[in-house]
Amino acid sequence: MSPTPEPEENHLLAALPPEVQARIFPHLSLVPLPLGKVLYESGDELRYVYFPTDAIVSLLYVMESGASAEISVVGNEGLIGIALFMGGESTPSRAIVQSAGHAYRLKGQLLKDEFGLHGDLLLLMLRYTQSLITQMAQTAVCNRHHSVDQQLCRWLLLSLDRLPSNHLTMTQELIANMLGARREGVTDAAGKLQKLNVIEYSRGHITVLDRARLEELSCECYAVVKKETDRLLPYVPQRSLSVL
Repeated sequence: MSPTPEPEENHLLAALPPEVQARIFPHLSLVPLPLGKVLYESGDELRYVYFPTDAIVSLLYVMESGASAEISVVGNEGLIGIALFMGGESTPSRAIVQSAGHAYRLKGQLLKDEFGLHGDLLLLMLRYTQSLITQMAQTAVCNRHHSVDQQLCRWLLLSLDRLPSNHLTMTQELIANMLGARREGVTDAAGKLQKLNVIEYSRGHITVLDRARLEELSCECYAVVKKETDRLLPYVPQRSLSVL
């Protein structure tokens, strides 16, 4: 039986000063995030924010046809629900769990009350929001200008940065939905990486064998996002980046 995650396993919560933690932590609720769970749909009024500890959540835009594409991923470096404290209260994106785990949930009003004190939490959330906007912008550029092979490498690296190991549980169909690509294209791209001994893929389980090579095969988009995230969120543990 795996140990219960602690709030400090989320890097935003861990970076808060003790006095802010003392006000917030008693109101946190640990919730399971099973694979495929939808935390909110497009247009939903947000009532909670979620601080993942060992899960990854994708923010997707969904078209009327049902086609979708990922605009960002959030893991233990951040939180889900920025629209709540930015004043919009809702968002046109969908939040869906792409890698199962847990998160700590907090009522939105409690976060806004702390936000209104204009203290450390405010600065932390604004810096995190800027890093998330950078990721969204770079993802849009990547989806337009780079190959599925490069996009897959970027996506795997972003996911790895948010997990404690080099193992992901993810079907090619789900990856295709995230990238807004055809499943055949993802299958071909994953096959190339496997032949190069960069990853090992079997029945929805992906193990990254050579991270340095994966970084070399990725487009510059991963390095741009990683560099900006490290600058804005220096409290997040650093992963090696061989190409900057």
